[in-house]
Amino acid sequence: MLTKDFEGFYRAEADRLYRALAVTLGDPQLAREAADEAMARAYAHWDRVRDRENPGGWAFRVGLNWATSWWRKVRRERPLPPNGDRASLDDPAGRHALAALHRLALPQRAVIVCRVLLDLSTVETAAVLGIAEGTVKSRLARGLAELRRELSEEQR
Repeated sequence: MLTKDFEGFYRAEADRLYRALAVTLGDPQLAREAADEAMARAYAHWDRVRDRENPGGWAFRVGLNWATSWWRKVRRERPLPPNGDRASLDDPAGRHALAALHRLALPQRAVIVCRVLLDLSTVETAAVLGIAEGTVKSRLARGLAELRRELSEEQR
């Protein structure tokens, strides 16, 4: 039963988790590793994870935490990947939007991904990221305002 429950969760969430982490982290390879690590941890603790209100949100947070921890360990050894190596979309407008999103601070990016890409509520986003609801609202408002400003400047 445990394996069947997890298999359904994995099929429903693995790709979504990877895409959310890729957009948040800006590095598809790191996002793949983070998603895999999060799913491995979800499986290892499935008896507790499955009872959470939002197991997919939990997995996102675990993946984000793992990637952040990994990046802290190696950032002095390896520079950031150039923009051309980061995740991108096919159309020019999408590439500009993604590039603008990647220029935001990671905490703002994580909130925007949770609220927009993962379609989590403010309450769910706060729980997933371990921050206050007011912090979610302020990071979302400031992040979206910055995106609007950057995207309108690029259109000039």
